[in-house]
Amino acid sequence: MFEFPVLDNHVHLQPRGRNVEGVKDFLKAGGTHLIVSHMPYQEAPVRSAEDFRSAYGITLRMVEGARSAGAGAFATLGPYPVQLLELAEAMPLERAVEVMKGGMDIAASRVREGRAIALGEIGRPHFPVPDDVMAASNAILAYGMQLAKECGCPVVVHAESATPASMEELGAMADRVGLPRERVVKHYCGPLVAPHESRGLYPSVLATRPMVQEALAKGDRFLLETDFMDDLERPGAVLAITTVPKRMRQLVEKGTDPSVLWKVNKDNPERVYGITIG
Repeated sequence: MFEFPVLDNHVHLQPRGRNVEGVKDFLKAGGTHLIVSHMPYQEAPVRSAEDFRSAYGITLRMVEGARSAGAGAFATLGPYPVQLLELAEAMPLERAVEVMKGGMDIAASRVREGRAIALGEIGRPHFPVPDDVMAASNAILAYGMQLAKECGCPVVVHAESATPASMEELGAMADRVGLPRERVVKHYCGPLVAPHESRGLYPSVLATRPMVQEALAKGDRFLLETDFMDDLERPGAVLAITTVPKRMRQLVEKGTDPSVLWKVNKDNPERVYGITIG
């Protein structure tokens, strides 16, 4: 349908959602590749580090289902940051941190096995929390960055709305453990594409029409995502799974330089994740 691949950098699939049927919608709209990010599932509550093993298995099985449907699908795995709050209600915060770090270890093992391409989405709550919880979240994130450096993979970061200052803060965290800044992907990002905005991190820009237009006006060093939630009660949240291919069609019709669209959909993800987009 397009002369170039069409990649959505961040979607979720849920066992109780449309799952493979949603992927088929993506393919029909012209999409070709998906990066499926782990999320908490009702079917797999976490109370110990080992519980992450079965939870990640759900994500990996859904990725296999997406591949069977014809998509080029990849997985990112990691303990979702807000799970720390749930754990801290059931156990001391220090123990909850250890559970989250254990989940990070298991995710890293899946990267080493070649079953996942990044640790993600990991990070910190996107809303105000007590200082000790935020400090613990940052410690878990730093631990994930250290593991990513050892594994040679990126991290996909969930955090508060991005600003140049927060991008610099995340970049400094990566610097401290030796993880290259371009291997830090800021999920759910605005069009912080200019170097003074991205601070060396890779923005994964939410694929609304205004954000895509602004991002392209600043350059082509970014990824595009929908953060599709596969939630039957909110079918279009955050954006519909068909959004990125629809956006590509609009850009082609406007006469956008095809080399730019190749870069956003193929060259950039290949560089960030070390994968091949066919």
